[in-house]
Amino acid sequence: MIDITRFHWFIICWIAIGIIAWLYLLRREAPYGRFSITTWGPMVSNRLGWLIMELTVMVVFALWMPFRQFNWHTPATVMMALFFIHYIHRSLVYPFAIRTTGKKMPLVIMLSAVLFNTVNGSLLGIWFGRFAHYPDDWLTSPAFISGSILFIGGMLLNWKSDYYLISLRKPGETGYRLPQAGLFKLVASPNLLGELIEWGGFALLTRSLPALAFFIWSCANLIPRAIANRRWYRKQFPEYPADRKRLIPYLW
Repeated sequence: MIDITRFHWFIICWIAIGIIAWLYLLRREAPYGRFSITTWGPMVSNRLGWLIMELTVMVVFALWMPFRQFNWHTPATVMMALFFIHYIHRSLVYPFAIRTTGKKMPLVIMLSAVLFNTVNGSLLGIWFGRFAHYPDDWLTSPAFISGSILFIGGMLLNWKSDYYLISLRKPGETGYRLPQAGLFKLVASPNLLGELIEWGGFALLTRSLPALAFFIWSCANLIPRAIANRRWYRKQFPEYPADRKRLIPYLW
């Protein structure tokens, strides 16, 4: 039996680790994607790495769920459905859409992402499987409605931006082009902005500490990434607009 107090204290410690990771990533880019390097040890296929590390969270989440005893006629079922929609796409669709033939990522990066998703998937699985109790009218509450709007809107922004980036690379190409359409006219990384909005919305619609931890860790990973992306674009493309922001249109 997992004690709720210890569960909450573990999450608080996990959040503290996320803040430390954020401070580290502000100083050093995580070596995957455009920042991938070969000095971090063995490498694995970019596509395989994405598939394994994103699939992990769904598998771990499911392992904590008491499927036979769980009451599926609750708002928690809708929340879990939203979560799985994101990760089904992220693990079983997106890796096969990216055009990264021949590209690799360090094995240690894949394993660190597997660890991250194992912890977060476990925390959310434990929450929904053992502690989440939402009244039936939660689906009409301001928190659920506004959080769902943010989640779905952020997810669509993330998908649209990701697939626009994919479309810039022709089949067989491995280089990078300067994105110039949509919200890319205003910020360097609208795909990351969409994901942050998405998980902020999830934290709101669930009103849970595990979802808040997930959002904080997303900030720790994606905000430094957005900063690094803009710096990289400005270095690689002299014509990159100087007034294009990092992550938040017109502000930052």
